[in-house]
Amino acid sequence: MEREKAYELVKENISQENLVKHCLAVEAVMRRLAEYFDKDVDKWGLTGLLHDIDYEQTSDDPEKHSIVGAEMLDDMGLDDDMVYAVKVHNHEHGLERKSLMDKALYASDPLTGLIVASALIHPEKSLDAVDTEFVMNRYSESSFAKGADRDVIASCKEMDLNLEEFIGLALEGMQSISDELGL
Repeated sequence: MEREKAYELVKENISQENLVKHCLAVEAVMRRLAEYFDKDVDKWGLTGLLHDIDYEQTSDDPEKHSIVGAEMLDDMGLDDDMVYAVKVHNHEHGLERKSLMDKALYASDPLTGLIVASALIHPEKSLDAVDTEFVMNRYSESSFAKGADRDVIASCKEMDLNLEEFIGLALEGMQSISDELGL
C-alpha cells in the first residue's frame, strides 16, 4: 500500500485531529526505528501510521481495539506481519510480541504521548526545543502524562534499547515531522 493511500484511510476513519497527529507521530518513530535497526522503513512507517485506524470505531469497547483494526488491514491485503503488529500493540489482549516490529510499535505508541506532553509544557512549546534529558525527566514524574504507560514504554528493552536510546530515537523521528505535528 502506498503511503498516500494509507494516510487517506487514516483520515477517512479518524475524525479527531489529535488522533491523526498521534498516528503521524507513531509513523515517524517507527520509521526512525526501522532506520536504526536496518529494517523496511516504509513497511514500519505504514504500520505505525495505520495502527489506530479502528480507534474511533472501538472507543466504546477497548477490548476490540486493534482486533478490528487488524481485521480491516487484513481485508485490505496488508502483509501478515503488519497486521499482527497492529493486533498486538493493544496490551489488553496480552498477545505475544514476536517480531522486532511488534515490539517497536507496542513501546512507541505511548511514548509519542509522553513526548508531545513534554513539548507542550516546555516554554517554547516546540519539539525542537525538547531534548532526550528533558523527556527522561518527565518520564520519571509519575503524575505527568499519566496516560503514557511507563511499563509499556520501558518494554523498549525487548528491542535491546535502553530508555535513553529509545527516547532519543523517538524524539528524532518526531522532530523530523514537527511541522506536521504542529509542534
